[in-house]
Amino acid sequence: MEMTMFIPLLLLICSFSTAQLQEEPDNEMIPHGKQTESRGGEPANASDHQPACPQDIHAVLREMSVLLAEQRVEISHLQRDNEVQVDNLKQEISHLQRDNEAQAAKLEVQKTEMDNLKQQLQAKQVAFSASLLASGTGDVGPFNTQTALVFRHVVTNIGNAYNPNTGFFIAPVRGAYHFELYIGAYGHNSYPSGAWLVKNGEHIFMAYEHQTNGYGTSANGATLLLEVGDVVFLRQQHTTRIHDNGNHHSTFSGHLLFTM
Repeated sequence: MEMTMFIPLLLLICSFSTAQLQEEPDNEMIPHGKQTESRGGEPANASDHQPACPQDIHAVLREMSVLLAEQRVEISHLQRDNEVQVDNLKQEISHLQRDNEAQAAKLEVQKTEMDNLKQQLQAKQVAFSASLLASGTGDVGPFNTQTALVFRHVVTNIGNAYNPNTGFFIAPVRGAYHFELYIGAYGHNSYPSGAWLVKNGEHIFMAYEHQTNGYGTSANGATLLLEVGDVVFLRQQHTTRIHDNGNHHSTFSGHLLFTM
């Protein structure tokens, strides 16, 4: 790098010296007396007619070396300053990234808490009501064994705790729930009407009616303390039949009273 800078400067200095030399006349007119004196006396010294270089090249080079050394030192300082600034920027960026990650993690935790709170609030809103037949008119039963009833015509299912495909109500939260059942049937000499309210396979209350003619209805209800996941449904008594039509005589309903 230094040689690359020295060569143009050296050429510049030499060009300047050559230009000064060319300004002197090639054949200087010496007066006659001077020529005679020169011939008759001692010969003139050749160095007296050669112009001196206006500036010593070595001195210029030394000065340039000093300037280049100072520039190298300054450049070195600037490089160190730049490196320090780059390191500071990297550290600041790293701190910002860590802060962003911490904020993102905090927001994720808050989102999870909000989702849990939302689920809890939704779980506290539980109510359903359904009738036996999805449509039309007909009887269910009689059967030789007890059979789970599936109430398919759902009019209310807040919280989706009741499943119209299985007839099961599954408690979403621990609490007190109230259930009601209404069982209708036309009178028959051999077949009464009846169903059990069942909790986890255990018979709780029964609605039962047996009349030989006309239309009869039986009903019952209960308030149950349920744990999360407890199952409540209606089970038809064997050798009974249950009637339903578009007037929705046979129904199963329940709702959450309060959590515990």
